[in-house]
Amino acid sequence: MSATALSDSGNDRIKPGGNMTPFDAVVLEIEELYEQIAGITAIENEAQHEAATKLYDDLHEAGKKADELRKEEVKPLDEAKKAAQKRFHPLIGDTKTEGKGKVPLGKEVLGQVLTPYRDKVAAEKRARAEQAAREAKEERAKAVAAMQESSGDLEAREEAERQLELAKEAEAFAKRQHKRANTGNGLRTYWIAEMVDQRKAVATMWKQNPQAFLDLAQELADKAARSGVRELDGFKITETKKAI
Repeated sequence: MSATALSDSGNDRIKPGGNMTPFDAVVLEIEELYEQIAGITAIENEAQHEAATKLYDDLHEAGKKADELRKEEVKPLDEAKKAAQKRFHPLIGDTKTEGKGKVPLGKEVLGQVLTPYRDKVAAEKRARAEQAAREAKEERAKAVAAMQESSGDLEAREEAERQLELAKEAEAFAKRQHKRANTGNGLRTYWIAEMVDQRKAVATMWKQNPQAFLDLAQELADKAARSGVRELDGFKITETKKAI
C-alpha cells in the first residue's frame, strides 16, 4: 500500500449519520483503520513514514474514544458495585485495607475458642480408636493361636471359631471408632510448609517447578533494568526502542 493511499484513507471521512450510535461510529472507524494495516509491510521513504504515523495516531485516538465509551457504559455498573460492596462490607467484608465485617470477625473469634475444645474431643476419640485397634489386634492373635491349637479337637475348634467371631467384631468396632475419630469433628486439616533451611528449600522447590523460578528471576531482572541497572550477573541487558 502506498503512502498516498494511506493519507487519502484517514479517519476524517468517517461521519456518523442517521441512526448510527457513538459505539457504531467508533466500531466503523477502528475497523476501517485496521483494514489499512494489512497493506503495510515496510516503510521506504518519509512520505510513507508520515502516512503510517498518521494511521498509528488515528488508531490510537480511536482507541481512546472506544475506551471512553466503555468507561461511560460501565460507570453505572461500577458505581452500583462499589455501593453494594460498601453496604455489605460491615457484614461480610474481609479485606486487608478495610478489615473484616461482623461475620468473618465473629467466626474468627468463635473459631479461636472452638478449636481447643474440638481438639480435645478429637484427641479423646483418637485415643478410644487406638485402644479399640489394639484390642482387635489382640483378639485376632488369640483367634489365630486357637485355630492353630485346635487341630484334631472338635471342641477346641468350635471355641476357636467363637474366638474368631469375637476378633471380627472387635475389628469392626475398631473401624467404627476410627471413622468417628476422623470425621464430623468440626475441624479442618491444614498442611503448612515451614521453611527451616533456605538453601535446601530453594533447591527442593527448584526441582519441583524450575519455570516458576525462571519467571520470577526474569520479572525481577526486567524491573531492575527499568530502574536503571545496566549490569546484572546472569543477564545481558540491552537497549531496544519501539514506536509510540
